[in-house]
Parts: sequence; structure tokens; C-alpha cells
Amino acid sequence: MLSKILILLFLAAIIYNLGAGLYFMMTDKSGSDRVLKALMRRIGLSVLLIVLVIIAIATGLIKPHGIGG
Repeated sequence: MLSKILILLFLAAIIYNLGAGLYFMMTDKSGSDRVLKALMRRIGLSVLLIVLVIIAIATGLIKPHGIGG
């Protein structure tokens, strides 16, 4: 159950950073790098989430299942 909560927290942080990047892109007219930083954080969190899911599957914390079975 803890792994599912951790995955949901990562997804929430990824969506937050995606929204922050969109907000900064629409409001910043000064050419600041806040958009770039928000999107870099999103990419970093996404990569980290994928790595953690792979580790969880390898250690048996998450059991993948096929479609329909």
C-alpha cells in the first residue's frame, strides 16, 4: 500500500510541475528560466518514478499483471 501512495505522490508532483511550467510560460514576459526549471523538475521526477517502479517490480513489492488475467 505504501508503494501505491508513493506513486500517487510522485504523479501529483509531476502534474503540479507541469501546471507550474504552463503558468510560468503564460505569465512570465521577462524571459526568466522558471519554465525551464519547472519542466526539468517534471522530467527528473518522471525518470525517478520509472526507475522506482522498475526496482519495485524487481524486488517483488509490485506485481505486474497482464491484460484480462
